[in-house]
Amino acid sequence: MRPRRFIFIAVGLLLLLHAYIGWRLLPALPLALTGRIIGIVLLGISCALLPLGLFARSIQRQPLADRLAWAGFLAMGLFSSLLVLTVLRDISLGIVALLLPQHYPTFASTSALVTPLFAMLLSIIGLINARRPAKIVSIEIPIANLAPALQGFTIAQISDIHIGPTIKRDYLEAIVDTVNSMNADVVAVTGDLVDGSVAQLAAHTAPLSRLSARYGAYFVTGNHEYYSDADAWTAEIERLGVRVLNNEHVILQHGGANILLAGVTDYSAHGFDASQRSDPHAAIANAPHNIDFKLLLAHQPRSASAAAAAGFDLQLSGHTHGGQFWPWIYFVRLQQPYTAGLHRLGKLWIYTSRGTGYWGPPKRFLAPSEITRITLVAAMR
Repeated sequence: MRPRRFIFIAVGLLLLLHAYIGWRLLPALPLALTGRIIGIVLLGISCALLPLGLFARSIQRQPLADRLAWAGFLAMGLFSSLLVLTVLRDISLGIVALLLPQHYPTFASTSALVTPLFAMLLSIIGLINARRPAKIVSIEIPIANLAPALQGFTIAQISDIHIGPTIKRDYLEAIVDTVNSMNADVVAVTGDLVDGSVAQLAAHTAPLSRLSARYGAYFVTGNHEYYSDADAWTAEIERLGVRVLNNEHVILQHGGANILLAGVTDYSAHGFDASQRSDPHAAIANAPHNIDFKLLLAHQPRSASAAAAAGFDLQLSGHTHGGQFWPWIYFVRLQQPYTAGLHRLGKLWIYTSRGTGYWGPPKRFLAPSEITRITLVAAMR
């Protein structure tokens, strides 16, 4: 689809959805004409602000670009909840009209007032949740025939930080401090680190150089790296001392046991560069035979089928954000096999992080951010 046609359709859809909200809510509110006009103006401002969150980074002037992005993303989060709640209100109105017609007028006016208020409340709570420091989530993963030396081996996983217009250096500094306090054996960064170019964000990603673990920190690309020049970011992340794994592996020796730590490019990488097609089989190729544990870092959970076929024991992924906020937490499964947490596919364990930052709207509700402490333990026989 041509860019101009896409933009025309997107703007038209935004206008229609805002018009729908106004049509369904404003007439039912106990407002004078002036109040309804104000409501229409606010919906118009929302419609104008939404594209700014996505396109503000193309503006060169700072801090104007970031301020416009903040306004656009806040509007996006509020609009998302308002639209969903308006649809749910309409469904409820139909039920009340059918079952309790005598209460319909009161319910219609009350629900028209509650809907935007509840949308604002969800957005405020979501903003607080998104901006607070991510908490450590600890999980033990039982591995069959685990080498005794690997009992208690720890991996600190961070994912989907999305450093960009609303997430800056101080946000990443706090994450790095928390990760370093865990004294993990390995740090895994499973993609979508940035939303912007190296020139724009190098000063804000600099804290990555302080990541500390016994066997180092490792990174794999997410889809958002490819939106922002993945090759340039790969070079910058390597410069900061974090090893990038592009369909390759390293061997770590721990207490006499051998760990194969592999990483693949993002599942969609071939759409940007055919030579970077994600390939778990290539990542494990030519591995030694005396491997005690095989770990794969793959940004998207969709890599799991190929990872299982390649013989990995554990895959660490992100990408989904756990849906980030209600009700989208229920729709991730339409695109990914796993939304969040620990799952099993044959002999392969898959852990999907809810992410350590957020994308777009600074909003998290029923899908908290996390820094994950993964501990390997021997499976009970």
